Amino acid sequence: MKTTDQSAITGGLPAHVAVIMDGNGRWAKARGQARIQGHRKGVETVRELVAACAEKGIKAVTLFAFSSENWRRPRLEVRLLRQLFLLALEREIAKLHDNDIQFRAIGDLAAFGPDIVQRVRDAEALTANNHRLRLTIAANYGGRWDIAQACARIAEEVRAGRLVPGDIGPETLEPYLSMAGVPEPDLFIRTGGEQRISNFLLWQLAYTELYFTPVLWPDFDRKQFDLALESFTGRQRRFGRTGDQVEAAWRA
Repeated sequence: MKTTDQSAITGGLPAHVAVIMDGNGRWAKARGQARIQGHRKGVETVRELVAACAEKGIKAVTLFAFSSENWRRPRLEVRLLRQLFLLALEREIAKLHDNDIQFRAIGDLAAFGPDIVQRVRDAEALTANNHRLRLTIAANYGGRWDIAQACARIAEEVRAGRLVPGDIGPETLEPYLSMAGVPEPDLFIRTGGEQRISNFLLWQLAYTELYFTPVLWPDFDRKQFDLALESFTGRQRRFGRTGDQVEAAWRA
């Protein structure tokens, strides 16, 4: 295959980055600290990543903060994570708003309690008209749950006579998913060494470029993010086409 400019093949930097932030607990354990200290350090890393994305012109970042499976963790850790989530909402939303960043949360938030739900809705309302970057936090979220709730809503539409079963296709499902209206991620990053997507954005990651790193989330600094972006810009995204077709379309 002929060599071409890599950024032209991939379209440059990703417009949407999705991240599983793994390794907070191990980071803390390696330092003889309680796991919650790793999660607190992880919040600092989130702040730096969001700033880096905004500076680079990346338009959307989606972070997996708490999966539907994380309720299986020790009760104390879950309780402290909930408190940290609430504290982060209190401290960070005004800063996001000042920097023209839109905030949104997806997932079954009711499980966190009415205080957090209200904070989230207030934050979404405050930042709704911001356009520099869209920050989405997935909390009590699971990809299978997301698809199931979309199917349930479509079933209601069928029962009401607004949809015909034979007309239902992939494009029908998408508006009912949690990420409706947001372009699918171009780049998925998982820190901490695991190499799986763990029920995160199952529908949306179909053609996303995957990047796995052993670096624990609290240590995922701007240099590490740049390495992930460098890996992305060196890939040819084909979307089912051949490499020759991609290059021909680029040259045209």
